[in-house]
Amino acid sequence: MFLVLSHTNLDIFKISKSLILLTYQVTDKFPKEEKYALTQQIRRAALSVHLNIAEGCSRKSTLERKRFFEISRGSVIEIDTAIDMAIELNFITKQETMQVGESIIRCFQLLSKMITP
Repeated sequence: MFLVLSHTNLDIFKISKSLILLTYQVTDKFPKEEKYALTQQIRRAALSVHLNIAEGCSRKSTLERKRFFEISRGSVIEIDTAIDMAIELNFITKQETMQVGESIIRCFQLLSKMITP
C-alpha cells in the first residue's frame, strides 16, 4: 500500500487479493456459530495466500521465493477443501462459490508456474 513495489503489478498478486474479497463474501453466508471455526479458517488461509506471495517476491534467493509460493499454494488448497466442506454442510451452494472457485483455480495455476517454471 505504502511501498510501491513491483510485485503489486503481478497478476497473481491481483488475483490473490480478489480471492480474499471473494472468500469474505462467501463466508458471510455461513451460520454465525461458524464465525470462529470454518469462517475464520477460510479467511486466514486467503490472507495467507496473498501475504506469502508478497513476502516471497521480496526474497532474493530463488529457493526461498519458491518456498513462500509453495506455502501460498498450500493455502489455496486449504481454501478449496474448506469451501467443499461448507458446501457439504449446506452453509452455501456450489453456485454461490463459482467466482471464488475461479479465483482458486487461477491462483493455483499461476503459483504452480512460479514454483516450477
